[in-house]
Formats: sequence, structure tokens, C-alpha cells
Amino acid sequence: MIPAYAIDQNWDGYSAAEHRVWTTLYDRQRDLLESRACDAFLKGLKALDLHGDGIPDFARINPRLEKLTGWRIIAVPGLIPDAAFFDCLAQRIFPAGQFIRSADTLDYLSEPDIFHDVFGHVPMLTDPTFADYMQAYGIGGQRALGLDHLHHLARLYWYTVEFGLVQSREGLKIYGAGIASSHAEAIFALEDPTPSRIAFDILRVMRTRYRIDTFQETYFAIPSIGALLEATLQDFSDLYAALETASEIAPGVILPTDRDLGSGPPVLEARQ
Repeated sequence: MIPAYAIDQNWDGYSAAEHRVWTTLYDRQRDLLESRACDAFLKGLKALDLHGDGIPDFARINPRLEKLTGWRIIAVPGLIPDAAFFDCLAQRIFPAGQFIRSADTLDYLSEPDIFHDVFGHVPMLTDPTFADYMQAYGIGGQRALGLDHLHHLARLYWYTVEFGLVQSREGLKIYGAGIASSHAEAIFALEDPTPSRIAFDILRVMRTRYRIDTFQETYFAIPSIGALLEATLQDFSDLYAALETASEIAPGVILPTDRDLGSGPPVLEARQ
């Protein structure tokens, strides 16, 4: 089935200048993430060969992605309604913006473009566990449409899929697309002393507001992608009930019950 908001990527319509923007962004971000991104992200980049000759052609990427995890990418004109977005994820379809930012706005754009959506998001979709998480999120979103908790569900997506960190033996690593696709935030999220870095707790995440106009004041670090999937597969009814009476938490706040992971990437003890 072709989703309602799908459009032709029109890969042949990209200009040489637009392809150069992709290559410029790719080269600098790939070098930066070599020591900062999680293994699943780096393996995904390699598996899909996203550098190519500029902007990736979805017709070339999709057979590789479908073989790995059953996901595929479609082009959309921009942000799509919640219901359509959840339906796509539930079918293992990732909607990606078709346009690319201009050469004079490499570091900022007001809505996601193809670099954010494909370079930032798609490598993680090659990981079977994360691929299952994204589908579970879409199914959960479908169930939540008639409830008054979509803003809570949006926070879960924001603090995991977009701006998530994962713990590793080498310290905190990036897996969220909003960090992975941003040169400045990939440094800020791991190295700046100002943001809070807190161990993941799903109820805590869903209570926490976020910023869309600047770098994040709080990042949540999952212990593993498997733990993230497990948290999402639970019945959210109890979570939604708890959220009815739970207070909102401002970005940057550290609660006495939080496990604060500190400023900079802490070195974790080796797991047995």
C-alpha cells in the first residue's frame, strides 16, 4: 500500500549543488561521529553506503534496507499528520523529507530535510532491535490517537529517536537522529558541561518538556536498545493513568530520584 502523503522522490531532479550539500554534510558528520555514535548507527551507515554520489536514491537504498529489517523509505513533502506518521511506522515505512537544505544553511533549518531524515534516522533502522522499537512506537501511536496523551508520546520520540543517548563501555554514545545529523549538537550533547544527562526512565521521559529552539537541556541515556524496546512493549495504560496526576518537569531539571550521568561521557563499569 502506498501511504497517502507519499510523493515521488524525483532523484533525477536534484541539482549538482544540492548533491554537493549532501556530500559536504555527510563528510563532516561521518568524521565527527566515528568516535561519538553508537555501533548500530555506524554499522548502518556502512551497510547502506549513504555517501554514494550525493543525495541517496531511495530506489537504491530500499532493497538493502528491506533485506536487513523489512523497512523502506518513502518521500513526503514535509511534516505529515500524526495519524499518517504512526500508520507509516506501524507498517515499517519511514517518511523522509524530499528537499535538502541550502549551502548557506548547513547548520540550521526549521523543519527536517532529507539529510536529517535519511542520514540521521535511517542507519538505526538497519538494527533489528531498533527497527522493532520504531514499529512498536507507531503501533502505540495508533492506539493513543483517541486519547489525550499524544504530547506524552511525542516526548518519548523526542528523547529517544531524535535526541537519545545510549550507554556503552566507552561512555555515552549517540543514536538519536537530531544529534547525529547536527555537527554542533553532536559535540554539545556529549561534551558540554551544561545539559543534564539522565538514565532513561520511561515515565520520567514522558513527563519532561523539551526545547525546539535550541540545544537540549536534558538528554536521556538508555542502557541498551533492547531495554528501550522492552520498555515500549509494555501496556501504556498504567503509564497514561500515572501521567494524569503527575506533574510536568521542565527541561534541565534533575530530580532526587534521577540517576545523573554527569557532564561529559562517563566511563561505565564493564558488564559481566
